[in-house]
Amino acid sequence: MAEEQIQNAEIAAEDTAEIEDDPREVRLAKRAALLEAGQNPYGHAFEYSHHVAQLQELYKDVEDGAITEEAVAIAGRIMAIRDQGKICFLVLRESGADIQLFCRVNNLGDDAFAALKDLDVGDWISAEGNIMRTKRGELSVMVKRFELLSKSLRPLPEKFHGLADKETRYRQRYVDLIANPEVRDVFEKRFKIMRAIRSYMEDEQGYYEVETPFLHNIMGGANAKPFITHFNALDKDFYLRIATELPLKRLLVGGFEKVYEMGRIFRNEGMDQTHNPEFTTIEAYQAFGDLNTMMDLTRGMVQAAALAACGTLQVEYQGQTIDLSGDWEVRTMCDLATEAVGEPINTDRSLEDLRAIAQRLGIKVEEKWGTGKLISEIFEEACEEKLVQPIFVTEHPLEVSPLAKKLPSNPQLTERFELFICGHEYANAFNELNDPVDQAERFHAQVAAKDYDDEAMGYDADYIRALEYGMPPAGGMGLGIDRLVMLLTDSASIRDVLLYPAMKPETE
Repeated sequence: MAEEQIQNAEIAAEDTAEIEDDPREVRLAKRAALLEAGQNPYGHAFEYSHHVAQLQELYKDVEDGAITEEAVAIAGRIMAIRDQGKICFLVLRESGADIQLFCRVNNLGDDAFAALKDLDVGDWISAEGNIMRTKRGELSVMVKRFELLSKSLRPLPEKFHGLADKETRYRQRYVDLIANPEVRDVFEKRFKIMRAIRSYMEDEQGYYEVETPFLHNIMGGANAKPFITHFNALDKDFYLRIATELPLKRLLVGGFEKVYEMGRIFRNEGMDQTHNPEFTTIEAYQAFGDLNTMMDLTRGMVQAAALAACGTLQVEYQGQTIDLSGDWEVRTMCDLATEAVGEPINTDRSLEDLRAIAQRLGIKVEEKWGTGKLISEIFEEACEEKLVQPIFVTEHPLEVSPLAKKLPSNPQLTERFELFICGHEYANAFNELNDPVDQAERFHAQVAAKDYDDEAMGYDADYIRALEYGMPPAGGMGLGIDRLVMLLTDSASIRDVLLYPAMKPETE
């Protein structure tokens, strides 16, 4: 360091003494001193020779006390500094892996060594030197040159604790990822899961991944409350999509056989441990397929994701061992509800009987609910949380399944399944309704239901027109990616598997 730079550093040290109670102000003073000395505290591009994890693997057999001739160049964030006079040890973290930097005044020279000791935890630096292993067995880089790449102005937290700090972790995910390496592991598994699903769908099953609009002028494809936005160019309100179903099925009409989309869905509903207003799903549709096709597809997809993330089909979730291997149980909704309640639950029961059962279970019954809606509510209350191992629940009531084919043996039920694991729904599938007259009637019923159900769908005239051109028999399935990631990372809250979960503004 030049004489002028040393003087600037001494002045900065005097200023720092006056503001040492504020770590950010101390770091701002260091930044100002660097700029005054003509140095750039925010660096430039750096060509590294290795990632830290590669070094750990390549040099794992270096003996204690040995110094190699191999020169390496690495970059990362300083996570710890230990000053021992003429020797200084730094811990450098890069892409989730740590390595020690062995810094000695004899190798760096007085000026550079003094500048190194003025670095802070959180700073990004580059380092060049030889690989060695200390006598205590720590693989290290003996640093000969280093450079500051980015000055950190805020001190890193040692660790987050408690509920209030969890809120901070979700809100400041960038700090959470720095301070808690296990958080990075969760998201690396998420990326593996999504990659495995795409590979399974495209390489093994022959599906095309497609993209459909986020902005819809009619709310359709699911029963949910939408987010509403205004399209200025058309001077018209639009909805952020609540599902990708109807655009995808139009592609079957157009002649594609197998299509899927993995992407964001938006529903203007509550937030809890398993719900976030924006979330990720995969929806898949296969011409000439059916419910059995979709069961095989869903099971194969989940198993591929589990092997990619966990390396096994026996996974631990919140203290329970879940067996994802082999075939999965298949039961009807009415049979499960009957077992749980202890008396018949089916479409032959009167409205009065089903209302009485629902009320006995503590369900707040709406006057306009029909038999199908009551059966669905009874099942949800009495059965869902008891379904721990993977199970396909079939034959859902027509009243709550406006896009599924009717069951030939009982037109009040549909050819539909939901996948349940650990008391939560993971996937939903139909034998897709391709009769345009039947579909139009159900859309009209949905429109009529808006008087008491603000989640009911609108009437999509273009979709009816598409069906009138002819859609082949098809199976369709939608699966929640976030819940699957929760299962395969043993995460109790959906916020733990979303990089940026929805949060109340900090000012509230």
